[in-house]
Amino acid sequence: MTIRLRGHHLLCLLGYRGMGYSDEFCVNMTAIYETLRTKPETEVEIITGPDDICRAYPPDKTYHCEGTVYGLDERILAKLGLAPHERSSWQDMCSRIAEKIVPEDIARLCTTCPWEKYGVCREGVGFLIEGRPLPKAGG
Repeated sequence: MTIRLRGHHLLCLLGYRGMGYSDEFCVNMTAIYETLRTKPETEVEIITGPDDICRAYPPDKTYHCEGTVYGLDERILAKLGLAPHERSSWQDMCSRIAEKIVPEDIARLCTTCPWEKYGVCREGVGFLIEGRPLPKAGG
């Protein structure tokens, strides 16, 4: 099994705590998050554009999986030294994040994100740096 992720979702997953845009979105995001959290050997492929998380974005909301988020993806991938089509385990991706990102980077990188204000992504980066596991979704 390979999970396809765009650049900024590498950081979004670290802060996922069960909140989302709709019930269907949360079901999909929780499934992806829990797979990666409990099976860190799962392969992740970096892609450009809408990914496995975007596929459940609610049709009644303003679709943001295209457009300005591409710049966010590019900034995060550049900071991590990753490029589209690269594949690695989730565990290796998390190790790279812990080496290249500090919690304070979230405020600088994710200025347009509506979830940034909750501080959960900063917290998730901190967990990786400290070698702590990510919490169960919703926990």
